Amino acid sequence: MRPTITIVGLATLAIAAPTVAIAKGPSVPAELAKAVAAPSRTPANVARDPARHPAQTLAFFGVKPTDTVVELIPGGGWYSEILAPYLGARGTYYAAGGWAKGLDGVKRLQAANPAVYGKVKLAAFPAGAGEPVVPSGSADVVLTFRNIHNLRFAGVDRTQAAFAEMYRMLKPGGTLGIVEHRLPEARDAAAEEKSGYMKVSSVVQFATRAGFKLAAMSEINANPKDKADYPGGVWTLPPTYQLKDVDRAKYAAIGESDRMTIRFVKPKS
Repeated sequence: MRPTITIVGLATLAIAAPTVAIAKGPSVPAELAKAVAAPSRTPANVARDPARHPAQTLAFFGVKPTDTVVELIPGGGWYSEILAPYLGARGTYYAAGGWAKGLDGVKRLQAANPAVYGKVKLAAFPAGAGEPVVPSGSADVVLTFRNIHNLRFAGVDRTQAAFAEMYRMLKPGGTLGIVEHRLPEARDAAAEEKSGYMKVSSVVQFATRAGFKLAAMSEINANPKDKADYPGGVWTLPPTYQLKDVDRAKYAAIGESDRMTIRFVKPKS
């Protein structure tokens, strides 16, 4: 298991001189392991576990089965298939996304298997006038997986507003967990506007400007083979294969993207 890196300061982020403590990777609680192994999960999603490390990632973010957890922009429901059974008995799971059609994947899961997904709560993010929202200060954990670049495509101001919404949802002391495709710090930041990759420093800046404190980083989802420089952006790599059969074997050998895994906290006061 890759090490977890707790960040006290990081010079490349212009925060402070680096003081980095390296700890062992997080242990996975039995209830979480059971949720990851749930028979209700889609086989194609299970096949991606070696690339996405869901048990270790959720353990690193400290998600407990009694928590109120908000997942932002859940897409087809990849993590919903784990979080819904994990939180179903004692916790609360919100899937928050575009109200018009952004939650269609979760709605399909609910229709197909109400016993597992019937308790999932739906909310809008970002929310328009009159659309339901996650109550302020109600969440123990807010999570988003490979979505910050989508927010960034809408512009810097809207990205910052989205981080303010994340802050609003969380209880004081609550956790924001982010997994995102990682752009090397030396690259031109303009690449964030189209490549699907984000710099760690950019994500940290958006979060800290919203009021969050950087708590820890992990290399759970790192992939040193990924150079983040492809003709079709991050979607060149699996599972998307934007270029279809062009150099497919080469991109398959690289594997899924190199990803930052960052935990932030909302200060208690």
